[in-house]
Amino acid sequence: MKPPKGKKKGQKTPCDSSSTASRLLPLLERWQLKPQNPFFLIFRLYQQQFLDQSIHRGLVNPRHLALAGDGTPVRTAAQQRKKRICDCKEKGCSSCNCKRHYSQPDCNWGWDSHRECYFFGYHLYMYVASDSFSDLPVFPLLERASRHDMLSFLHSFFTMKAYLPEFQIEKLLLDSAHDAYAVYDYCRRENIIPFIDLNPGHTGYFTYKDDFTIDDDGVPVCKMGLRMHKDGYEAAKHRAKYRCPKSNRKRGCFCEHPCSPAKYGRTVHIFTDDNPRLFNIPPRDSKAWEKEYDRRTSVERSNKREKEDYKLEDGRHRSTKMWYCRLYGIMMLQHLDAWEMPSVEAFQKSFLGLAA
Repeated sequence: MKPPKGKKKGQKTPCDSSSTASRLLPLLERWQLKPQNPFFLIFRLYQQQFLDQSIHRGLVNPRHLALAGDGTPVRTAAQQRKKRICDCKEKGCSSCNCKRHYSQPDCNWGWDSHRECYFFGYHLYMYVASDSFSDLPVFPLLERASRHDMLSFLHSFFTMKAYLPEFQIEKLLLDSAHDAYAVYDYCRRENIIPFIDLNPGHTGYFTYKDDFTIDDDGVPVCKMGLRMHKDGYEAAKHRAKYRCPKSNRKRGCFCEHPCSPAKYGRTVHIFTDDNPRLFNIPPRDSKAWEKEYDRRTSVERSNKREKEDYKLEDGRHRSTKMWYCRLYGIMMLQHLDAWEMPSVEAFQKSFLGLAA
């Protein structure tokens, strides 16, 4: 069966990502995945000869790793490859419901929200080192095409931890499809800083301490309807401080209807434990958060190179084994390109016509 389309143009397959993550994530935490997949041999070749070499050259830092993850559709065929195993057609019944033999049983139909069409194939979920200048891939996994980004993320993330247990993830950059409370709670337990865009369908105003409301990006709104100004962060107490938008340190509070008798003006402290989804550290309205989240596009550039430059979808393979061989071969080429890429100083000298 084909998955449902998005209700609006460009919208992905609908999925209740919050409830899915809350049910599946605790199960994956208890169930220790083992590196016993059929692609283990080619992964070991890729890790020893390419990924470890990039680490040795300083292109990837496994002790302080910032990962960007995203899924992309991979079209493998125009239609399902199946063959009858019954004799209903000889008996005159051309549309029976008998079982079929599928040459690619782990492929199915998915909805491509970018091209707005159905496709038959895989849902490739890729992890990229966002802090590397060459958008180097770290770990891929081919999922079913009908899987939502949240399902693919949870399965591929714990699979990657089983294959690369020595990697220490410090930052996780994801798009709005991964916006779920369970993901934020897991990141807090594992000391991972999440940089996840808010899903517009999950946001909304709510009351926070003394009738103050919270904006979509976690900024408190005063009783006059004005967004409060950020006034620092107390790391020891895990809270961010906001002050009245109509006050400063020289004049004090000059609001027509002050909500506090203090000369400094009203202050509100936002605790990350109250709502780890809205109250991020750094806050979503800060330049530090925007600068870090802009690096999430590294995984999109990496997927573009694999699909457009290296022609990933041009393969005519009929087995997942061959698709993994093609995918890992492309990832090896990406690492080779990064090794031969000149430094910024050498490029500037060659660009100016000087000897590098």
